[in-house]
Amino acid sequence: MKKLLLAGAVALFGLSNAQMTKGDWVVSGNTGFGFNNVTTTVKAGGESADGPKVSTFSITPSVGYFVIDKLAVGIDLGLTSATTKYEGTKATTTSFSVMPTATYYFANDSKFVPFLGAGIGYASVKNKGEMNVLGVSASDETTTDGLAWKVKGGVTYMATQSLGINLGVSYDQFSNKQTIMNTDVKTNVKTFGVNVGFSYFIKSKAQKSDK
Repeated sequence: MKKLLLAGAVALFGLSNAQMTKGDWVVSGNTGFGFNNVTTTVKAGGESADGPKVSTFSITPSVGYFVIDKLAVGIDLGLTSATTKYEGTKATTTSFSVMPTATYYFANDSKFVPFLGAGIGYASVKNKGEMNVLGVSASDETTTDGLAWKVKGGVTYMATQSLGINLGVSYDQFSNKQTIMNTDVKTNVKTFGVNVGFSYFIKSKAQKSDK
């Protein structure tokens, strides 16, 4: 009876270790929380006006290979979009990034597995503005490329032996420097996000064949 209970405990609490060994793969998809926000409403003389409405969205698919136990090296793709609308104007900032990353999973005897990661790579940021005043429309669009880096951390809950649910935070920074009309122009975009998503851990063929 004791042996049976011990085997059950190992099966229940040891799931996190099974798929984070050298040669395994991990495929993830995280989505940032979006916000729809209307700022302060001002009322005067029986009339009112709302502030700008802002909506954001981000998604980060990634793939990693465990070069050693608990350490996965791979690629993160990032797409973030933020749109601001206010009194006939609309401004949209869209960024796309490609980053080699390394993520370390602090696997233990629990289903909850903390992780930390970092990456550095390339990003492109596009700003688009639209205006419609008195029936007259105008638009402008610019694109900037440059260096980007990120750090991330959080916890993966191993719902099954292969499927994990992620909850974490991340900080991204994009920077670019260029000369326009003999003037140095430096662009910095800093993003802090709270992310939810999933990770699917794939056991290596070598480990499968051993069993």
